[in-house]
Formats: sequence, C-alpha cells, structure tokens
Amino acid sequence: MKIPALIFSLSLLCTACGGGGGGASTTPPAPIAQPPVFESPHPATWETQSAADAGFDTAALEAAFGYAMADGSFTQAALVVKAGKLVDERYRGIAEGEVATITSLSSTPTAQDPAFWQNDFGSRDRDSLVTSWSTAKSFTSILIGIAIEKGLINGTSQPASDFISEWQSDERSSITIEQLLDMRSGLVPICFISETGSAGECQNESDGAAGGNIVFAQDQMSACINRPLARDGASYPWVSGGTYKAGEFLYANCDTQVLGEILYRATGQDPGIFAETELFEPLNIDAFWWRDNVEGGQSNGNYLTYCCLDSTARDFAKFGYLIQLGALELEGGRYYSNYIASVTAMSSFYDKQFWSFCGETNDDGECVNTVIHTSGFDGQFIVIDQKNDLVIVRTSLYQSYLNFSDERKMRLVPGLVAESNWTGSLPQAMAIPTTSSFSIREFHSRIVSALATGG
Repeated sequence: MKIPALIFSLSLLCTACGGGGGGASTTPPAPIAQPPVFESPHPATWETQSAADAGFDTAALEAAFGYAMADGSFTQAALVVKAGKLVDERYRGIAEGEVATITSLSSTPTAQDPAFWQNDFGSRDRDSLVTSWSTAKSFTSILIGIAIEKGLINGTSQPASDFISEWQSDERSSITIEQLLDMRSGLVPICFISETGSAGECQNESDGAAGGNIVFAQDQMSACINRPLARDGASYPWVSGGTYKAGEFLYANCDTQVLGEILYRATGQDPGIFAETELFEPLNIDAFWWRDNVEGGQSNGNYLTYCCLDSTARDFAKFGYLIQLGALELEGGRYYSNYIASVTAMSSFYDKQFWSFCGETNDDGECVNTVIHTSGFDGQFIVIDQKNDLVIVRTSLYQSYLNFSDERKMRLVPGLVAESNWTGSLPQAMAIPTTSSFSIREFHSRIVSALATGG
C-alpha cells in the first residue's frame, strides 16, 4: 500500500522535531536556586553545649557555680552562655541557712515563721520568673535606641522637652535625652516621703544615693516630671559631699521613669506594648512589666521603666545576647546596630543605663576587657563579656506578690505583704536587713578563669 504523500511529509516533520527515539534531545532547564531560609540567631530555645566542648575546665566551672549558688547568696538562678550556646545553668529555692538568717532578723510574726519563707520561696526551676529591678533600665535604653532608629526620636542630643512639654518654658528645656540616659540631668532626686504619703524631693543621702525610693508611691510619674533642677554649688540633704556640682553623675530612678514617658509620647504607644512588639517578640522573650497604681497614666498606670520587669533567667540571657551580637538580626537585615554600638563602646562606669567594670588588665595596669552589665537591686545582673564571648545571668530569689489585685500594679503596704502587690526579691526587698554573699565580679572572674584553664 502506498502511504499518502501528506502523511509521509508530516512523519518526516515530526521526526525532525525530535519526536523519534534517535533524534536530538532537549536539555531540561536547570532548577531555579532557592534563597536560603533565614535562621534567626535569636533563639526561641537555647541550644546547649557541654562545658568541655565550649572550652571550660569542668571542675573549675562547677566550682564557680558552687560559689554562685552557695547558702547565703540568696541566688535563684545563674547561667552562662558561650558563643551563643547555653553551657550551664543552675536554679534553686531558698536554702536552710537563708531561712535561719531571715527569721532571726525579721520583725513581724509572719516573717519569723520559717514556713512562710519555705512556702513562698521553696522551689524554683528554669521556668520560674525572676525580676529585674534596675536591670529594666537597660531594656528602656534599648527601647530609646529603637525609637531613634525608627525616626520617632531624632537622637540622644534631642531636648527632652520636645516630648516633656512641661519643661519647655523654663531652664529644664535644655535637658537632653542623653543626659537622662547617663543620669546627668541635674534634676533633684525624688523619694517617697512617708509623712505625706507621696513622692517628693529626697530628704537624706542614703535614699538619694539609691536612686530614690519612689517605688512606694502610688503615682510614680508626676513627681518625676515636676521636679526642679538642682542649683550648682547649693547644699542639699541628699547630695554626697555637701554641695551639688552641675553635670555630675546622680543616679536617679526618676530619670529613667521620664524616659518611659518620652517613649510613650514619641511612639504613641505605652512602653509595654512598644517593648512587646519591637523587642520582646523578635527576641522570643516572655516578659511582664509592672506599672504604678494609678488609673490613668500611660495605660491604666504608668509603666515602671526604671525597674520591675519579670521574666526568666533564660530570657534575660537573650537580651544580653542581643547586645553581644550588636544588632537585632531579622530576615530583612540588621537593626539598631548604631545605638547598640554606642552602648558596647562605653568607656566610663555608667553610660546609657548600662554599667561596666574592668574584667582584665595588662601588665601596665591598663584595662583590656571592659565588661558591660545591667544591675538591679538585690543583685539582678546580665553580663556581656565581648572579649570572652560570654553572657552571664544571675538573679536573686523572687516571689511576685499579687495580693491586692491580679495585675502587676505596685502597691506596698509596709509590713503587710498579704495586702500588697510587690516585687518580693530577697533579701532586702522583703525588708530583711542583710546582704547577699554574692559578687558579680567574683562570679565573672571565676567563670573566665574556668575558661582559661579549660582552653
């Protein structure tokens, strides 16, 4: 049978197109390369590493933690992060010797009962909350830095009166945000005056040196804003050395409390919401910030940005690791590195709500390792040792008392914890006239020594 010419021609055409087994084949296109999946360096859960693998002498590190957790230290939590990995952590409740000390020094029947302390402070683990006291000041500083780099504040040299309008018409108009951050605002320190039941100018040196015990006041914002400037060369009962010198360092809780109000007015959000969105969520931190006991203010009370942030020791370490990394690292890039760099470059003992100490000197006595840290009442510390790639956290025993209400709104009835909302850290926040045996410099020194001998 003859094949029709048309069919034969189509057959040749299809063969030429490669449809036949012996024809030329088309190379399949190369797969499109997918961008790498972003992995946040900010851990949701800490990756762990053994002390030996991290370069520590295990026996020496064990001895360092033995020091930190000793009976009499009132330590609840201590942990060490090396190169972004959790190396060791310890937790405990109140020790027998601490109960004996407390009951012997207590002045009320309730506090003289060992069962009270054992019930409230008897068991703690890694999920137990700790409190910050003034460690919260360093969080507030970073929030100021975030607001600056988001364009909501011009910079640290900007007059605070651009936001605190109450200062615009007098000599306070020249106070800068930097001066508030560095505790050199020149404003008089504010304390709780028991005779009036409200906040006012401090009446003695010890209360003034401690930053001002405004924590006892229902309203902890108004007096901080309304206080006057101290006069250069004038004598005050709260000043050390007799007379005040303009521009000198004067630790003041009110300076940081005003920074919280600046955040509120600059961002249009209360500091708690701003912190949750811009800092806590990106760092995978769960935290609870206390407020004062007024119905108005920023958000049914003013956030106590100078103190009183509750979280876990592991989450506090995440904040320290942010400072060590030098930026908040998100999928879109690195953020807030300029402000964090200004913190880590600090050369004085106090700068931008952070403290420092010298962790190592050379043969000439010069400091070759400035260690940055936060510091809170009763010994709440987050330590950033950049040279040794360490983050160290230590916190004291803590119980949050929410007996007046279930909100973290500060209301202390002296001697009546059962009727109070209070940040009950040990020993001094619970009115125990003793101190901890713990020293953050000693703990840091022992950890670094364990690292040196292990390496």
